[in-house]
Amino acid sequence: MRKINKNHNLKNWNEIERDFKRFQNDIEITFQNDSLLKQAFTHSSYVNEHRKKPFEDNERLEFLGDAVLELTISHFLYQKYPTMSEGELTKLRAAIVCEPSLVTFANELQFGELVLLGKGEEMTGGRNRPSLLADVFESFIGALYLDQGTDKVVSFLEKIVFPKIKNGAFSHVMDYKSQLQEFVQRDGVGGIEYKILQEKGPAHNKEFISQVILSGTELGIGKGRSKKEAEQNAARMALDKLKQNI
Repeated sequence: MRKINKNHNLKNWNEIERDFKRFQNDIEITFQNDSLLKQAFTHSSYVNEHRKKPFEDNERLEFLGDAVLELTISHFLYQKYPTMSEGELTKLRAAIVCEPSLVTFANELQFGELVLLGKGEEMTGGRNRPSLLADVFESFIGALYLDQGTDKVVSFLEKIVFPKIKNGAFSHVMDYKSQLQEFVQRDGVGGIEYKILQEKGPAHNKEFISQVILSGTELGIGKGRSKKEAEQNAARMALDKLKQNI
């Protein structure tokens, strides 16, 4: 994405408009209602300093976006992990929509560079404040939902969030070994076992490679900083392979 001058207090409105147009080009989404997009990035401190202009802050959009994120991510997880229990689904969703995760998504898209802040908030580092960035990500989702509906939100998440879930970015809260055990027991296709194939590196920075075997056949190999993590990653690969053969 192109670099934007972060301090909007030094810009005129035409320059801010150009920033938002460039942003839409970068994310390949064009808002039908341009004011919704600007509202998503408008902090209450900016509104307080521009009372003579008809600005609205993003707090209501944040409320809506929070609910839309929960629903769309819940739907994705429900379909992606058919053997996962309600408790596990809840735990995984919580890891995806927590503040640190939302900040990561917002930073990836450089949301902080577009936020409209009051001078005081700008001077105290508000643009990089995690809670503010997480709120902006939620408000953007709310604005996108109002402007173009659920399908467009899902399309956006398919580029930004869902690939990270598929690639195991949140595997630290998932018990793939239990899921694999449940899957195997349900289908009665044999027993599973784990073997540590390799252990390398110094004591403070070890790497383990684990193999998961089903009835004598290798199903997956996983790496990790601990035996447990390696086994979990091997189980994740095994689950993916088994589900592809359903």
